[in-house]
Amino acid sequence: MQCVILAGGVGTRMWPETRTVPKTLLPVNGKPFAELQLQWLADAGIASVVYCIGYLGDDVMAYVGDGSRWGLDVSYVDEGPNLRGTAGALGLALAQGSLAEDFLVLYGDSWLRVDPADVLRVLRSRPEPALMTVFENSGRWDTSNVIFEHGRVVRYAKNLESRPAQMRWIDYGLSAFRRDVILDRVEPGRVADLAPLLSSLADEGSLAGYEATERFYEIGSVEGRRELEEFLSIRGHGPRQP
Repeated sequence: MQCVILAGGVGTRMWPETRTVPKTLLPVNGKPFAELQLQWLADAGIASVVYCIGYLGDDVMAYVGDGSRWGLDVSYVDEGPNLRGTAGALGLALAQGSLAEDFLVLYGDSWLRVDPADVLRVLRSRPEPALMTVFENSGRWDTSNVIFEHGRVVRYAKNLESRPAQMRWIDYGLSAFRRDVILDRVEPGRVADLAPLLSSLADEGSLAGYEATERFYEIGSVEGRRELEEFLSIRGHGPRQP
């Protein structure tokens, strides 16, 4: 089981910290956030991690290394200074031969309470070529952007001025793809984001859904990191030293 972690962004909402520290390594209760993510993946049985890096990518490689401290096989796809977007990064990973036949995609600033291995197993059991995890948000923690019906994402749309009442779910931050989706739909070398790709798949009836039941957390904003630190402190749960 493979997970691709998208960790190439600049993280401007967390400046000035992210001027010198990549967002995925920002401290959470005193330890780099990547420890949380990598331990979570390892505990779930994920064996392989591909980091898509760019801004301050050398720091990510120096800290994470080959992943053996977590029992993981970690490799890297480096976008360099010219970031290609979330889908473009996967296109580069495909071009470099780094993608498994099917794989998870996780944002490098997301802390999720779902079983990633089960998400990938569900994709493998479905006819759709891609899957999005969703959460019934109802506008509580961010703007809801998904209509989810009968195990399928039937609409995914960001930045709508008017939202239908059925749009109560939100993209949870973990997706799964068969490799052919990237081969067929991401033009090599072009800048492209995942949101339009996922929206098109939903419109075509080709995007399965997996409903998470626990709220998501993120460290891409000052408030988001504060909420995660408070949650982990209350639960007595924090990143473990590998």
